[in-house]
Amino acid sequence: MDGHVYRVDDVMTRRVIALAGGATFKDIVRTMETQRISALPVIDSGSHVIGVVSEADVLRKEEFRDSDHKRGPRSRTPGALAKARAVTAEDLMTTPAVTVQPEAPVARAARLMARHRVKRLPVVDREGVLQGIVSRADLLRVFLRSDPDIAEEVRREIVGSRFPEGLGSVRVEVHEGVVTLTGRVPDTSLVPLAERLVRSVEGVVDVRCALTGPRHRPVTEPDLMQEEHRHTSEGR
Repeated sequence: MDGHVYRVDDVMTRRVIALAGGATFKDIVRTMETQRISALPVIDSGSHVIGVVSEADVLRKEEFRDSDHKRGPRSRTPGALAKARAVTAEDLMTTPAVTVQPEAPVARAARLMARHRVKRLPVVDREGVLQGIVSRADLLRVFLRSDPDIAEEVRREIVGSRFPEGLGSVRVEVHEGVVTLTGRVPDTSLVPLAERLVRSVEGVVDVRCALTGPRHRPVTEPDLMQEEHRHTSEGR
């Protein structure tokens, strides 16, 4: 797995429960309850993702159940009211859906989830056809990568390629995903770069860097004698 970058299709769930646009409100709630799923993609007859129905969408109906739709807090926007009155998935869904492609790195999926504040992303091909689903829990799988696997990649792909003295100059230890780098390096300007590269390795939880520069060679007596001889020769 040296140098392997986890992609969405490495961690996604391929068996997907999806809704047709005409699915009724009761069907949606029943599916969420029985399957214990917080969001469901909505697809057309060609399996293209056209939207997503989440628990938040469904709860709009409960939110407005006993209220006067003409009055109330500012959050009661026309869109929110429309969802409260919806009876099918197509009326209730959020569209366009936030999706990701199978070949995308898991880091991109994580950024999309954070940016759009969603817990699940439909995975679609270039034509928008549903291929799977990826959740926050799926993304966490990369952190289950074994310590020896992480250590091997760090040694070969980062330490071995960045430090001229090779693997003997830097020691790599990994415990529970935390990488510790110790040893001496010939050029300390490479240390921040090495730390950033190690952090980018899939499965790394944290990096503890204790790398130091080369030892300064002490001035020895022969050195002093040579220096004195040089000055004597220059004075003649």
